[in-house]
Amino acid sequence: MKRIGVLALQGAFVEHITILSGIGVEAVPVRLPRELEGLDGLVIPGGESTTIGKLMRGYELTHAVHKLIAEGMPVLGTCAGMILLAKDIIGLDGYSIRAMDIKVRRNAFGRQADSFEVDLSMPVLGEMPFHAVFIRAPWIEDVGLSVEVLARLSDGTPVAAREGNMVVSAFHPELTADTRFHAYFTRLVDENR
Repeated sequence: MKRIGVLALQGAFVEHITILSGIGVEAVPVRLPRELEGLDGLVIPGGESTTIGKLMRGYELTHAVHKLIAEGMPVLGTCAGMILLAKDIIGLDGYSIRAMDIKVRRNAFGRQADSFEVDLSMPVLGEMPFHAVFIRAPWIEDVGLSVEVLARLSDGTPVAAREGNMVVSAFHPELTADTRFHAYFTRLVDENR
């Protein structure tokens, strides 16, 4: 059975663990560097990116996670997780992993009251649209040549992407009953094993 860690310092980690467990994955919370051992993949959840970044640094997880990603471990970053994985972040100084060749703007859609839901076309998940939940969400302003955009809003704004072993979304796939986005990530984990 695949064993995927979910960074459990702050934010929506319980929801990710529930979805992964529901699709047959052993999902375990990760709070310390030693808990990264033996994982097949890692999820960095949504939450407050500055808080998660500070806690990662405090628990000495930032360098350890960056090293595992560089060695090929698949990682899924949602909302704050996407921010923490981006190499270029508008609105956040320090406290990030900076692994993926994307430029991200924090809180790009506005405040909590500006949160919204929308059906997205995402060909990697099949023909049926994916119902995406955006909460104080970032967006992707620019991507590097090696980055594949997986989904865009109707105005063309990229909101999900993949670069090698890294998958990110500006939305919260863990807040819907649709497990296809997590299943897509687990297939990436399978390819890497």
